[in-house]
Amino acid sequence: MTAVLAGIGAWLPPTIVTNAELADRLGVDDQWIQSRTGIRQRHVVDPGVSTADLAVEAGARALKSAGLDAVDTVLVATTTPDHPMPATAPGVASRLGLGGVAAYDLNAVCAGFLYGLATGAALVTGGIAGSVLVIGADVYSSILDPADRTTAPLFGDGAGAVVLRSGAAAEPGALTAFDLGSDGEGADLITVPGGGARQRSGGVPADPAGMYFTMQGRQVFTSAVTHMADSSRTVLTRLGRTAADVDRFVGHQANARILRAVAGQLDVPEDRVVMNIDRVANTSAASIPLALCDAVTDGTLLPGHFVLLAAFGGGLAWGATALTWPAVTPA
Repeated sequence: MTAVLAGIGAWLPPTIVTNAELADRLGVDDQWIQSRTGIRQRHVVDPGVSTADLAVEAGARALKSAGLDAVDTVLVATTTPDHPMPATAPGVASRLGLGGVAAYDLNAVCAGFLYGLATGAALVTGGIAGSVLVIGADVYSSILDPADRTTAPLFGDGAGAVVLRSGAAAEPGALTAFDLGSDGEGADLITVPGGGARQRSGGVPADPAGMYFTMQGRQVFTSAVTHMADSSRTVLTRLGRTAADVDRFVGHQANARILRAVAGQLDVPEDRVVMNIDRVANTSAASIPLALCDAVTDGTLLPGHFVLLAAFGGGLAWGATALTWPAVTPA
């Protein structure tokens, strides 16, 4: 028994913010942002819209794509839960009409969707669940310092989801190999320093600046390229495949230069690299399912393609997997 990808869906909030709209506030221009990141625009939520709202929209579309009304488990990968507690997933499951199914959050930052895939696949192969809805959803606009030009242009809001079901290892869509890793020594490279038990238990008043996302970009770039490439090689080796077999590489959409650098280390031609970062920016845990949805919709990703997925995020955390793409259509 193996987990098979059986449905996919995505949701982006309708409001778009272009680089030009950020230029005056941040003291940069459109070309400055594009040349460093590959980003032209991003979607952001309207006031009062939360991570759960995006997750429900993407989850409903993934269920429709899979032709299912229900699943056994709902996983929500997010760094921006609606509340510190309870988890966001139970409310999402309830709003999707899924009753009392198991539902919980996981946080591996930008690697969250891959960790969610691995967790969902383990539930299926372990016989704990026959079907799992895995959602990656984040509202980074809620944790960004709007005046910080090093982080404010990089992120957008969004959600993407897939449905996993039990099936055979030979089926298209089967998930049979994962590589996951972490390095807590690099925890300070990507972090929101305030608001958690570390700050609260120290009796230190909350610093408003400590509630914002921070990142040490140069070190993150190097670590992301190294770990995504190494993790990808491990997965390919486990599957008895090589980079020459890769029809499409879908990496976490953090930065266009990172994606090209990883592909270069793997010897994957640039025309096989899926990118939608120019239109959506870095959407953290939603990044990979959003890129997959776009690639299927525009015909870049076709049934039968051998697809390599890789991600890197705070923690530090990273991972990779690969699959033969099934005949699924976003709803």
